[in-house]
Amino acid sequence: MWRRQTAPVALAVCLLLDPDTDRAVRRLWAGLETAGIRTLLTHTHRRHVPHLSYAVLRTFDEDLVAAAVGALPDGPPLELRFDTVGLFPRGRAALLPAATSALLTRQQAVVEAVRGTGADLHWHYRPGRWVPHCSLTTGTSQELLPVAAVHAFDVLPLEGRAVRAALIDSGTGRHLPLANLP
Repeated sequence: MWRRQTAPVALAVCLLLDPDTDRAVRRLWAGLETAGIRTLLTHTHRRHVPHLSYAVLRTFDEDLVAAAVGALPDGPPLELRFDTVGLFPRGRAALLPAATSALLTRQQAVVEAVRGTGADLHWHYRPGRWVPHCSLTTGTSQELLPVAAVHAFDVLPLEGRAVRAALIDSGTGRHLPLANLP
């Protein structure tokens, strides 16, 4: 059983990628690491998986969140096309998929469900503020961000699908697979 958590641990509702896309992102992470750029491959607990986060929660009750997201209708796999690289504050780079209406609609449904549990949603994940992304780097120097972008553009465009969903504890990397794909 999962227990109530508070910051700095967070709980994310994540879309997980099909095996080929997952491998492509992991190869990109490995290439960036070889170039001296930290990625999720070696960040914190080293159990990160390629993903898109629908929502990141700062305070939450995992049982309530799991039930709320689990009650959402199951959807078909989401087609994803990563065409560009996004650079974020604090040395973060990510692959950015097209923000399709299906992706945005499904993210909004997840946000509404988790907010209904009383969870505190990180403001970056509020509809209208959310930038869908698959993280590449963490804490990279500004000088290395262009190098990270060049490596990423070597694999773009990258087409794939989100085929599963999970709740992921950012503090431990523990995954709670969801039975549905919201």
